[in-house]
Amino acid sequence: MLDSVNRLEAFSDGVIAIIITLMVFNLPVPTNADLENMNLLDGLLRHWQDFFAFFVSFFMIGVLWINHHDIFRIIYRADHIVSLLNILLLLGITLMPFTTRLMATHLQTEHSQTAAVIYSGTYLITTIFFNLLWRYAAYKRRLIGKNVSDADINVVYRNYNIGLLLYLIAFVVSFLSAPLNLIINFGLALFFALPLRSNWIARTSDHDDSSHKKPVSNLPMDSNFTRSNGFPKPTQKP
Repeated sequence: MLDSVNRLEAFSDGVIAIIITLMVFNLPVPTNADLENMNLLDGLLRHWQDFFAFFVSFFMIGVLWINHHDIFRIIYRADHIVSLLNILLLLGITLMPFTTRLMATHLQTEHSQTAAVIYSGTYLITTIFFNLLWRYAAYKRRLIGKNVSDADINVVYRNYNIGLLLYLIAFVVSFLSAPLNLIINFGLALFFALPLRSNWIARTSDHDDSSHKKPVSNLPMDSNFTRSNGFPKPTQKP
């Protein structure tokens, strides 16, 4: 049975909002005992790795939310398999506050490599779930809107392939250097958050009356996902 994606999107938005908010509670606050021999600023700077890992993961989860939002502007319908794959995707995102804390705690210890592998592995697994969700929905256009062109679908495939490759590289680097892995993940967050490519995609509702359609201007697509800002969301879904 095919359903609207509205409930799936609303549930996902709520889960991601909670996750990204809870991350701030992992940030350390210097106590009076910690500040006996230093000022507050020095006490905060002693935990720089906690703050750096927090900002990296915050931006990564934010980019994942944008990606999730935009991909469901192309996927018009959801079935049971899409819902299950979306749950697996949220599972990966839910683990990120824990892996962030783990990475920050052990970044400068002998356990840094293990922490980095777990940290980067979480991002890789989440990326794999994202790819599975997209590939299932796009296979033979089973859940894609009729007015989304094959060229647009190929652009999304290309960008998702690039993303998977880059996260795989970051995962391999985690076996070599924990600090370098953290820097690479921060770079990936910035890379996928910025509109580095000028791909174009246009969408209209499948239920629009063709005799009343107005010309649709192409809109830019961001580096890792398809964006159609400026279009009103369809009031109906097939």
